[in-house]
Amino acid sequence: MESKPKEVEEVVETFSEDGEDHPKRGGWITFPFVTGSMLGLSIAGGGWGSNLIVFLITKFNVKSISATQITNIIFGTNNLLPIVGAFIADSFLGSFSVVVIFSFLSLLGMTMLTLIATMHSLRPSSCPPGSLTCEGPSNFQYSVLYGALALASLGLGGTSFTIATMGADQFKNPKDQGVFFNWYFMALYVANLISSTAIIYVEDNVGWGLGFGICFIANAIGILVFLLGKRFYRRVKPMGSPFMSIARVLVASIRKMKTSLATSRDSDYFYADEVFADNTVPTKSFRFLNRAALKTEKDKQFDGSYTKSWKLCTVKEVEDLKTLIKIMPLWSTGIFLSITIAISGSLVVLQALSMDRHLGPHFIIPAGSFPVFNLLATAISIFIVDRFILHKLRPLQRVGIGHVINIVGLVGSALLERGRLGVVRSHNLTNQPGTVVPMSALWLVAPMSIMGIGEAFQFPGQVALYYEQFPKPLKSTSTAMMSLLIGIGFYLSTAITHLVKQTTGWLPNNINQGRLDNVFWMSAVIGVVNFVYYLICAKFFKFQNQNV
Repeated sequence: MESKPKEVEEVVETFSEDGEDHPKRGGWITFPFVTGSMLGLSIAGGGWGSNLIVFLITKFNVKSISATQITNIIFGTNNLLPIVGAFIADSFLGSFSVVVIFSFLSLLGMTMLTLIATMHSLRPSSCPPGSLTCEGPSNFQYSVLYGALALASLGLGGTSFTIATMGADQFKNPKDQGVFFNWYFMALYVANLISSTAIIYVEDNVGWGLGFGICFIANAIGILVFLLGKRFYRRVKPMGSPFMSIARVLVASIRKMKTSLATSRDSDYFYADEVFADNTVPTKSFRFLNRAALKTEKDKQFDGSYTKSWKLCTVKEVEDLKTLIKIMPLWSTGIFLSITIAISGSLVVLQALSMDRHLGPHFIIPAGSFPVFNLLATAISIFIVDRFILHKLRPLQRVGIGHVINIVGLVGSALLERGRLGVVRSHNLTNQPGTVVPMSALWLVAPMSIMGIGEAFQFPGQVALYYEQFPKPLKSTSTAMMSLLIGIGFYLSTAITHLVKQTTGWLPNNINQGRLDNVFWMSAVIGVVNFVYYLICAKFFKFQNQNV
């Protein structure tokens, strides 16, 4: 079997401090450093993010529904920023440098949040629960808070999926990459489990300053562990801006719209990169894009050669864009799925704040810790799927199962909220904000666990699928695309929440007067429609790599 050119086999730089090549770098020896740094950074991010709604309500006197909207915007930003990190990594600096830079930004954000929690001048005066005359934050206090959240979001968003890509780059075998993604996500959920229990407990029961201080320490440890593994990492050389390549293909196709493709059947008519010898003639799909690689007399240089420009692209660049276009419908199904997860996730905290959170006579579960049941179910399910189920399912089947389980969880949430409202009315608590409803908040565990199981099927499966199917220049972007759809989902969930709040009476600030059950039913309907859309997209999707 003829070997491929070295540039195709692996466009990798592996440098020691003096610049010498080390082709043996990478592999499982890097796993402890990659996952260890991710654990530290994720614990820090989860420590401030998981309890943000409670922090805004109790320490900044923000109304409950407004707090969920602010939190969803922040979470959306956290998940949109990985695209920025991936762009910089792919185009200019590489994954290693991006992780280092953004992790230090996260550390700066944690410093500011710790100061906000410890200095009374940086937040409004405290307000009793249920009071209608609370002092709101000043413009200065809001500015400091948003600045801290912006830095923390930059750090978290710029590192999370870039670390995942760098970890996958350490392996050449797709099966090893798939195993890495499974364990990476399980470690990620374990980190969130720690931050959503231990750190939130400290924030609620000891002090927010100490809680954020622990996040600062975890962030610093994450940076240190990552740097300790520097000499073992395989470095992928930045291959230039993949988005610029996409733009060039589109521009060149438009500029040659009047050029006929009728006689252009032979490879001599198209500009092919010598490194990628397999791509000499473009495929027939999306034929209008083929004009971008069509050689004309106007494209010829003075010496008779051809070069890439805004009028001429390689066949490989054209085919890479086609691959993206083909996978976009399937990718978009994750956006609607993320909308339902974002809506239910934020409302669960509001439900928990209104319910009896006692676990025994003395211990009270923090409201911000309830999403941990979702994370725990996901982590356990990922382990089970990896050990017993993964080899029996194709990626599309795995993701589809996740869609169905998510819908079941939403239906369960709607039924549970209907029961909670029944208890509210039977005890005449509708017009008593801040009063604890005599119903155990542990009832929330069941639907949250079901949705956690669904996430174990879909999110790792989608990341592995996109990493394998995306063109090589877009590998970092492929993992970040998962984060992008989650981010868009959070933004859209904020818009939907605002629309529902403005047009219905389902979401008042006192949820005992509202109809959260209808919001969950609405989310379930969105999930069903989206699942049908997913089945259609999956049916027509063709794998670029048939081994997936």
